[in-house]
Amino acid sequence: MPLWLDLTVRVVAVVAAFLVLPLIVGQTEHKVMAHMQSRLGPMYAGAYHGWAQLVADGVKFVQKEDITPRAVDKPVFKLAPIVGLLPYLAVLMVIPLGPNDLVAAPLDVGLFLVLAVVGIGIVAVLMAGWSSANKYTLMGALRAAAQLLGYELPFVLAAASVAMAAGTLSLTGIVEAWQPWWLLWQAPAAIVFFIAGLAEIRRPPFDAPIADSELVFGFMTEYSGLRFAFFLLTEYVGIVVIAALTTVLFLGGWRGPFDEYLGWLWTLMKVGAVSFVVIWIRVAYPRLRVDQLQKLCWTVLVPVALAQLVLTAAVKVLA
Repeated sequence: MPLWLDLTVRVVAVVAAFLVLPLIVGQTEHKVMAHMQSRLGPMYAGAYHGWAQLVADGVKFVQKEDITPRAVDKPVFKLAPIVGLLPYLAVLMVIPLGPNDLVAAPLDVGLFLVLAVVGIGIVAVLMAGWSSANKYTLMGALRAAAQLLGYELPFVLAAASVAMAAGTLSLTGIVEAWQPWWLLWQAPAAIVFFIAGLAEIRRPPFDAPIADSELVFGFMTEYSGLRFAFFLLTEYVGIVVIAALTTVLFLGGWRGPFDEYLGWLWTLMKVGAVSFVVIWIRVAYPRLRVDQLQKLCWTVLVPVALAQLVLTAAVKVLA
């Protein structure tokens, strides 16, 4: 296959996943929450179990008026949703879907790129809050930034533990080095990584920065129409990315029976299962206060991640 055609196929595949998978997760969230909360409204938008709910939501956002307040910093205000969305596209480029380099960009330092790019979300939050010229949006942005900066540390430490165990920063290399007994050995790091990932994408119970009962809707207060929809899309893309990273780092990625032929299917099934857990947690747990957020991060997750890192280092040295 010519190089230009190979690159085109890889880019198209990643963009398709970037656009389709978050929509599937969003549709699934409607259905799962409806069943768990006995709230059957999403079952009536279209026949066959409400298949048109996602279409109805899309039409709703398109019809809403796109309002830009007079006092905002317009270039920064309009750019913030895009800055928050595009880093996840870069992350999907290095996620291995299967063996034999079934990945858009097989980098030797893929994990390093992921950890660097995910942090850009803090910039988008601050851009949205500051440019809105609203003291409440700024307060929400600062709270979100404090949360994101705090949870970056256990997020990185947990990822560093599994990278140390595998001896590589390549996501493909980590999957190839993965062993089933890592499910127990790296279990604390997996739990820390997953919880910190939820906080990174501001999913419940870590959604205090956008708690509408406290600070209107945080840094997104002044957004409407499609720009607001972009922020929601960022949340669902974040679910896919966190589920994919958890799968690749801690659940063996494409590893499974007949993985040489069905590796891509194992990856998608594991990503779907982790995404379901994310939705389940939203329904099951109440929102944490800001002080509870910080206490969980600095007194629980960071010490556990550090202890797991030391344990991994000791096992590697002794082995």
